[in-house]
Amino acid sequence: MLPDKKRVGSGWQPPLPLILAAWDNTSGIEKMLRLRKHIEYAAEKGILNIVDQYLRNLPNKDWHLAGK
Repeated sequence: MLPDKKRVGSGWQPPLPLILAAWDNTSGIEKMLRLRKHIEYAAEKGILNIVDQYLRNLPNKDWHLAGK
């Protein structure tokens, strides 16, 4: 959903979403920080309203709950 993804060194801009093994091996705070980076990137690219609408329409079951 985020535009203008590009490789930067050994990583990506913006950082890739945390999926599969990366999700399982990442702390709750790291997950929150990654979401924050993606939201900030969306704002920089002028698509914050699209990302906001997408996130607000996610069902509760699709959100990570700390401690679970």
